[in-house]
Amino acid sequence: MGGNLRSPLRRRAHYDDLVLSGQSGRSGGASAGAPAGRRAGVRGRGPVRNRWRGAHLERKRSCSFVTRVRKAVIPAAGLGTRFLPASKAVPKEMLPIVDKPVIQYIVEGAVESGIEEVVLITASSKRAIEDHFDRFFELEYRLEAAGKLDLLDEVRRLSGLARYVTVRQGAPLGNGHAVLVAKEVVGNEPFAMLWGDDVVLGQPPFVRQLISAHERTGGSVVGVIAVPPEDAVKYGVIEIAERLDDRLVRASRIVEKPPRDQVPSNLAAVAGYVLTPDIFSYLEQTGAGQGGEIWLADGVQKIAARGNLYALEFEGRRYESSGRRSGHI
Repeated sequence: MGGNLRSPLRRRAHYDDLVLSGQSGRSGGASAGAPAGRRAGVRGRGPVRNRWRGAHLERKRSCSFVTRVRKAVIPAAGLGTRFLPASKAVPKEMLPIVDKPVIQYIVEGAVESGIEEVVLITASSKRAIEDHFDRFFELEYRLEAAGKLDLLDEVRRLSGLARYVTVRQGAPLGNGHAVLVAKEVVGNEPFAMLWGDDVVLGQPPFVRQLISAHERTGGSVVGVIAVPPEDAVKYGVIEIAERLDDRLVRASRIVEKPPRDQVPSNLAAVAGYVLTPDIFSYLEQTGAGQGGEIWLADGVQKIAARGNLYALEFEGRRYESSGRRSGHI
């Protein structure tokens, strides 16, 4: 780790509305999975709907090659208006739970699950998120001089957890657009997509559970929790096509905020996904929807329509801070 920490952290490139910054001590500016044309612009500094039962699933399980999930995309460009006035100057993802900001719990859980590269989708007002995972040499110097070595080790550990890449979402065009701008960094491989204000604590880590389900099925996997009917109207709710075991189902679709008399199940989508790279082409094909924005749910529906979406009722405790102050408390 020491060698990583002595290396310069920030490399930046400006093209379109994207800004990329790499984490210290790791090679290259853009991801190796990015097309050569994008990499060349970087300057120094910085996967038959009805044939599912039995044989089809077993065939997926026995695949000789499944690309390892190495990257996590965390959209964190929203304004966080539900947390005003606190979120006016401090991004909601940076609001603390005890001694850590929300987003740090998410990153640490991802890294514990084997994630090597964290892609932060931010906006110009979210520099605090970038800075939190960056090196702060003056602080490190002062901590060392004061003999506060435990704090020094913690600060250095955070910046060395993973390779960090920051992608700027140039305009607030929806959560699907926030994922889509990570296409060049993610490349043609499965990845974790984690909401920046939804924390799941427990063992095994949330992302590890999603990855295991992906490796078993070969498809995209969404985390779900069981909710009462009166709460289901607040979520995207899974319509079950097939139950594979006590916790894993194949989903025929996700119904967004259904009326109470039309709730298809008690399984609500939360916290995040492991997505196959075809999500990018589906988002591009879907284009702008409600409010002129691109919605991730629309792309996920296309994955479900092809029989490749699964829902995992994960183990662990969820702390949701995106919509209600009580969830954060």
